Amino acid sequence: MAREPIPTWCFALVVARKGERFLVVHERKHGQGWYLPAGRVEPGESFFEAARRETLEETAVPVRLTGVLRVEHTPSLEGARLRVVFLAEPEDDTPPKQVPDEESLEARWVTLEELERLPLRGPGVVRLFRSVAAGAPVFPLALLGREGDV
Repeated sequence: MAREPIPTWCFALVVARKGERFLVVHERKHGQGWYLPAGRVEPGESFFEAARRETLEETAVPVRLTGVLRVEHTPSLEGARLRVVFLAEPEDDTPPKQVPDEESLEARWVTLEELERLPLRGPGVVRLFRSVAAGAPVFPLALLGREGDV
């Protein structure tokens, strides 16, 4: 008996770090809170491509992905959510977005202390950034690959 496919939504999240500062986005959606660069993986796009694209669209900062922090899978009766959280660094000195557009209102490099004073989308941002600052394990990008690749 054939089973129905499980709808799955895939998201790429990026913890971009420059020294003691982290890149955050003032979101246009989700209550206009501050969050890390993140978004849905588009059809035909890899998690890597989505991570770089979403960060550039939301912050104007081009990043180089340096590792994988977490892979999260959240199943439910309606489907599943799969999130990959990347660690990244800026490719150059491009300043963060200051002019609002359809993607976000602005972006900033902030310290952990500055982050805690912003109205955040949720408490997970502070916990995630603190764990990175404390030396959380970082897995190689090769952890993710296409089926059949060796």
